[in-house]
Amino acid sequence: MKIASIIVDVPAMQTDKPYDYLVPDKWSDMIVPGMRVVVPFGPRKVQGFVMSLSNEAEVNKLKEIHSVLDLTPALNEELLHIGKWLTEKTLCFTISALQAMLPSAMRAKYEKEIRLLDSSKRHDLNPAIQASFEKHDEVHWEDAEKSDLLHIYQKDIKKGLLEVVYKVKNRSNKKTMKQVQLSLSREETENVVQELPATAKKQKQVLEFFLTNNQPIFLKELLQEVGVTDSTIRTMVKKGYISEQNVEVYRDPYADKHFEQTTPMPLTSEQQKAISPVLASIEDVLHKVFLMYGVTGSGKTEVYMQAIDAVLNKGKEAIVLVPEISLTPQMVNRFKGRFGSQVAVMHSGLGIGEKYDEWRKIYRKEVSVVVGARSAIFAPFENIGIIIIDEEHESSYKQEDNPRYHARDVAIFRGQLHNAPVILGSATPTLESFARASKNVYELLTLKERVNHRPLPTVDIVDMREELRNGNRSMFSGALFDKLTARLERNEQSVLFLNKRGHSSFVMCRDCGYVANCPHCDISLTYHRPHHRLKCHYCGYETFMPTACNECGSEHIRFFGTGTQKVEEELAKVLPEARVIRMDVDTTSRKGSHEKLLKEFGEGRADILLGTQMIAKGLDFPNVTLVGVLTADTMLNLPDFRSSEKTFQLLTQVSGRAGRHELSGEVVIQSYTPEHYSIEFASHHNYDGFYQNEMRIRKAHSYPPFYYLALVTITHPELTKTVDVAEKIAIYLRKSLSNQSIILGPVTSPIARINNRYRYQCMIKYKNEPNLNKLLKGILDRYQREIAQNSLTLSIDLNPYIMM
Repeated sequence: MKIASIIVDVPAMQTDKPYDYLVPDKWSDMIVPGMRVVVPFGPRKVQGFVMSLSNEAEVNKLKEIHSVLDLTPALNEELLHIGKWLTEKTLCFTISALQAMLPSAMRAKYEKEIRLLDSSKRHDLNPAIQASFEKHDEVHWEDAEKSDLLHIYQKDIKKGLLEVVYKVKNRSNKKTMKQVQLSLSREETENVVQELPATAKKQKQVLEFFLTNNQPIFLKELLQEVGVTDSTIRTMVKKGYISEQNVEVYRDPYADKHFEQTTPMPLTSEQQKAISPVLASIEDVLHKVFLMYGVTGSGKTEVYMQAIDAVLNKGKEAIVLVPEISLTPQMVNRFKGRFGSQVAVMHSGLGIGEKYDEWRKIYRKEVSVVVGARSAIFAPFENIGIIIIDEEHESSYKQEDNPRYHARDVAIFRGQLHNAPVILGSATPTLESFARASKNVYELLTLKERVNHRPLPTVDIVDMREELRNGNRSMFSGALFDKLTARLERNEQSVLFLNKRGHSSFVMCRDCGYVANCPHCDISLTYHRPHHRLKCHYCGYETFMPTACNECGSEHIRFFGTGTQKVEEELAKVLPEARVIRMDVDTTSRKGSHEKLLKEFGEGRADILLGTQMIAKGLDFPNVTLVGVLTADTMLNLPDFRSSEKTFQLLTQVSGRAGRHELSGEVVIQSYTPEHYSIEFASHHNYDGFYQNEMRIRKAHSYPPFYYLALVTITHPELTKTVDVAEKIAIYLRKSLSNQSIILGPVTSPIARINNRYRYQCMIKYKNEPNLNKLLKGILDRYQREIAQNSLTLSIDLNPYIMM
């Protein structure tokens, strides 16, 4: 008798534990940990993950597993282990951690089928199931299940003859193409060619084509090669001359792209010095964390690729994380250029089906390198030799909803499990990482020189208050305008960076000061030009732009702040001859648009690239000699202790886009607070100076890296209830934690209400609280009933990156 211990797909506190189920005899040899099954749970049937198997049950009467969803484990042993670790580390439900590791195609509503991988091997199948594949290459899962032969199908899957494929209902079916092949022997074909009447000229051509090239061919290609139509082929299929079948082709987002093959470049002495300890730890199979601190343009990517080369030569695998979609086109070119079809790519710009296909390539061990955004850290590899996180300071590596993991923590955990090195690379590392490197917790690798010894660009800071005093009301300072004009004359390119999205920030009445706010959230509405509407970026509420003030009736109601659309309009007025490409959330929302715009700019079809955060990193265009930062201080005014650090990082990254090749670069930073230290240090490319200064401030105010943080946010539709729960939690924390910990609050969250729910928060600053996780879990337990009724939400973030 076999017992399976199963985590059910019911994300609630009471059900967040394994339940025992009986494994029916017919499946006793086939069910293994990591598979998904359907089990009866109360009155309904739910999906669950098999966590472990045993021969003993704690309860006498057990229900049986109802049906099996997988024939091979969806999650391997290591990922199950990571799932348990994530649950403890981020205080999420086990089921949420397990689901987060699968591609969304496997989490959606889907149909499944078992498919023959190679129709020529039909006869190698187990005789018991051969008949099912006589006419088709796939069998519906339900039919296989009813036949009670799942264990046989499973054996043939292990032999590599069959596979299970998910067809996502209404979302992304597998992509198939018609393939045709000759049904006759060579002799029979030659006879038919002789006997065909002269009128069947086209059929003759097809048969002659197969005589010289007897390989299956896609119908589309055959029609092009021979110049015949569909109807000719249909006639020939009816006559039995040729047969056709649907063959699955991977949805390869890069299929029509040609990647120039590249070879490793000779390393500079600095790069050589940086890569040596990495290669040593790959050789000795040793887990180490390296912080590669290299200025923009110092050739970090080349070091990554040569380290990966060493890993692949040992028959191992590599995971490379890059910040979301902004870096992928150029990164993909570099990695595909070097490692070709060994690379799978995973990021949010791909469709659900494309992502699923890339995941399957990894799962089937058809690739050895994954380049992707945050969730690629869960790639189902089993023999990892290196993990690289590029631009490690990026906040997009932190997931903001459950499980609230940071990809860096998962990378280090997986690195330990595989005894593999982890490289964190950045020109502006987070203070936490740099502090760890200076304490030798991480090993520091430094690249201070640009590869071609180009100097870092010169930076001018322009005081916009002075510009206003001198009567310049435009959003371009005199200095920036002159430099833009000079670039147009010299046929060089410029990048203009604006630190936000939308057309303008908010709408305000100039007579009485009224600001248009969202009725459901305590936040001002953002003006969007194309539809002349005001939108809330939190709950989605939208309304028309008012023509008069709601409070005093004045017509002097205007929008304040600057958005990319507004800058584009202004550019058209002052530099009508300039060709401008705008990149922001609105222009890049369509699939592939991101890459298309960058390609246009790279080919010199525009003079100015104007954009938000997404153009700040990773771009490398030889002809860019000027970078203009229009509003350096937008981030400085956010209620976030990391605002100075984020401003410094962003300015340094965006400055690094200029003068990366033969031509020297210039940067103009426009600011209303030019004396702020983060802007000062960024203008001198002085990371060390910024680090010392910021560390002093962090120490004085007890912030990371001197303290750890935990943020507890309480929301409820009633204000009094929210305050009441928040106060009780704060009192409990003060009573239960040591004197070394600091508990701030409860206070209103920076955004006090979202979607008609009031928000309060408590912040815990601590150095060493071994029981903290247990305590916080106890708080979640205590309010379990109200959470289950959806009236109360308690979210706990043990490493918050967004304080709002």
